[in-house]
Formats: sequence, C-alpha cells, structure tokens
Amino acid sequence: MLHISNLTKRYASQTALDRVDLSIAPGERVALLGHNGAGKSTLMKMVLGLLTPSDGGITVAGQAPGSRIARDVTAYLPENIAFHPALTGREQIRHFLRYRGRPVAEADALLAKVGLGDAARRRIGTYSKGMRQRVGLAQALIGSPALMVLDEPTSGLDPVSRREFYTLLDELAAHGTAILMSSHALSEVEVRTDRIAILSKGQKVADGSLSSLRSDAALPLTVQLRPRQGCTAQVFAAFPEAKQVGDSLTMTCAQADKLGILTRITAVRDTLRDFDFLPPSLDDIYVQISRSAA
Repeated sequence: MLHISNLTKRYASQTALDRVDLSIAPGERVALLGHNGAGKSTLMKMVLGLLTPSDGGITVAGQAPGSRIARDVTAYLPENIAFHPALTGREQIRHFLRYRGRPVAEADALLAKVGLGDAARRRIGTYSKGMRQRVGLAQALIGSPALMVLDEPTSGLDPVSRREFYTLLDELAAHGTAILMSSHALSEVEVRTDRIAILSKGQKVADGSLSSLRSDAALPLTVQLRPRQGCTAQVFAAFPEAKQVGDSLTMTCAQADKLGILTRITAVRDTLRDFDFLPPSLDDIYVQISRSAA
C-alpha cells in the first residue's frame, strides 16, 4: 500500500531525510519513532504529497503522492488539529463529507463511532482537546481509507478514549487499512503495532517487530524473585548477585542465560512464591538503538 525507496530530502546544506526505505502492506500497523527533528514529520508530509523528495521515490497504492487516486485512498490526522469553533461537530463532519463527495448523512454514524454521538449538535468551541481530536479521527475515517497517516493521534485523549481509539485502528487494520503512526507514547504502540521503524537524524536505524528489535538491542532481561515468608536468606544464598527491592529480589541476565537462571530457580523453587522474567520495554530499546546510532 505504501512503498518508500531511497527517500531523501535536503534543505540547502541540511539533510532532513537520508536514503530511507520503508514499505507497509495492507492491514499492517507501523509505528514511526524518533526524537524531535528526526525526520518523522518530513516523511509524512512527503507521503501526503505536501513536500517533494530531493531523491528517491514514494508510491501510495502504486500511485504518486498527491495524485487523485493517492488522495482518495489516504487519510491524515495531524497532532494539532483545528476546526471552526462556531460549527457543531455534525456541521464540521458534513463539511468534510462534501469535500470527499460522500453523503452528508454519514456524519452522525462517524461521530458516534468516535464517541461523539451525544455531542454532535454542540459547537466545537465548547469541546475539550480530546473531543476535538475525536472530530479529527472522525474525518480521517471518511470513506474507509486504505492508508491512514497519523501524527501523535492520541494526544489529548484520556486512557479510556485511547483504548477505544486503538480498538478502532485494530478494526481498520483487520479490514485491510495500512496504518503509519508516529507517537511518543511508546508504551501504547509497543502492543498495538506490527512493526516499529526508528529514525535518527534523518536515517532509518531500525525496522522490525518488537521481538526482533529486542534481539538487535541485546538488552538484558530483568529477573524478579519473590521469596516465601522467612526464605529471603536462602534465596539470597542461591542468587548472591540479586538486590532486594521491596519484597522482591531483582537482577538482570542476558537472553542467552535465561535457561541457566531458570535451572537455578527450579533448584530453589520451594523457597519462592513467584518469579518473573521481564523483557526490556520499548522505551529501553528505543534509547539503546538511538544511542547506538548516535
């Protein structure tokens, strides 16, 4: 659905993007991560046809970005979205529906889908930031787009609204919509995307599933041991490298040493009430990969 090859964007002596390759298949959810100024917004603007590449190419559904077909199949939700405060939610979505050549009668269903059914007749000037973000999501859903480009889409949403938002994305992906999403909320995208691409200083420094990025980062696992009452000294004796944190003993181990640690745990299982192996979070992986790239 989206194919990016050797994409480069230069501004005078500054290179905003440097030979970036990225492809997204129908139904695939890809998170685009990177520090401020890494090139995420530049890449998205070129996907939308708002900027012209200095080198390389982009196709959306096999067509050039900004072409009629590419525009028809693409939806965009910016981070900071603005609507006319005097319009109601219904009037604003009807306005967008007319732009897209769709029946205005679809407005109420779209607003209900994003949780604004009861607020459809209220003026947008009375909406909270999260509600305005939902209006933006409603306009992005017009016409069941084949590609969605989302820039910090959960900004301003409360936890319940964020969960509902990702449920919507899951439904869209299940019906074949390709999704490219940038976000700083790493704990969210960690479990709700199929692939993660990381940009650093205009270059793509990682691209893969969370498990493959964990392997590439080669970060240790965290092992948490919870002794039974009165057994802490025995567990310490078996794991002298551990440190006590609250009622648990904590240590780290390399992925390759996991089976060896598990064997040691089995040997003292009668002294433990529980244990956990905690993999590095996406935050940890992102920091490690970014530092390595730098």
